Amino acid sequence: MGDLKISRTELHSDAELILKIKELQKEKDAIILAHYYQVPEIQELADFVGDSLQLSQQAADTKAKIIVFAGVHFMAETAKILSPDKKVLLPDMNAGCSLADSCPPEAFRGFINAHPGHKVISYINCSAAVKTMSDVICTSSNAKMIVDSFPRDEKLIFAPDKNLGAYINNITGRNMVLWDGSCHVHNQLSDEKVIQLKIENPDAKLIAHPECRGPILALADFIGSTAALLEFTKKDHNKRYIVATEGGIIHQMKKYSPEKEFIVVPADETCSCNDCPYMKMNTVQKLYECLKNETPEITLEPHVIDKSRRPILRMLEISRAANLIK
Repeated sequence: MGDLKISRTELHSDAELILKIKELQKEKDAIILAHYYQVPEIQELADFVGDSLQLSQQAADTKAKIIVFAGVHFMAETAKILSPDKKVLLPDMNAGCSLADSCPPEAFRGFINAHPGHKVISYINCSAAVKTMSDVICTSSNAKMIVDSFPRDEKLIFAPDKNLGAYINNITGRNMVLWDGSCHVHNQLSDEKVIQLKIENPDAKLIAHPECRGPILALADFIGSTAALLEFTKKDHNKRYIVATEGGIIHQMKKYSPEKEFIVVPADETCSCNDCPYMKMNTVQKLYECLKNETPEITLEPHVIDKSRRPILRMLEISRAANLIK
């Protein structure tokens, strides 16, 4: 009979769990931060939904005692780095990131040593260990601005996303040395499928995240971070869009522009979606259990927090100076 036991919490509906989560939040003084790629139910119950830059600011500024991060591991790590005195929880500790995993710390250290005299700009989608080796962090929202903050003749390493790095090289005329990493969600998108969708939908604008490969970016009508893509669809007068990024953002796009149509570039021929399996590991059930039991908790060594915090704060300083963050 032991194998037939079912947890009482597994019998709750999402609606019941959301009410319980709200009660626990008040009781424990907790804030829920969610990335745009989370399932709609989590986006709706979160206190704040945003992209990596926006979530970094929220993590740095929150007064809450507990941060529940509905995202992936590197995001929760970043929250802990910025708010080391807070308890930071991640609903599923296995929610990793293919891009962060593509840059193992020891291999990256060897890469840096092979390019002496270079400053290191690391995309926020990397581990805390990689952040400790970086001079400044960037996000897709502010990558160009961060790169432009260095003198034109400065030797730069950009890691871990080669697609974002190549895009920034292209629009700035730089020649940054690029680490060979990528996000499988964006990197797997097919040029042929994008072209097919554009032919089939001539009135639709193609909007793309800069983690996509160069040929797709070359076809795009607008390129930007997740937040920038959302903002573009809110303000642009077109009615139809082909969206080359993770499908979770469509919830917000439809929410703000219900009269518009959004076509996701699919990951393959078997579906019409492009989901990050790691982002989708988080569920309302796991979020409830996480807050109730205050585990899994993100922990980092003090020296790692100290060294990785500096390049993140430098990013936030540069962003604030440019009025990206109010």
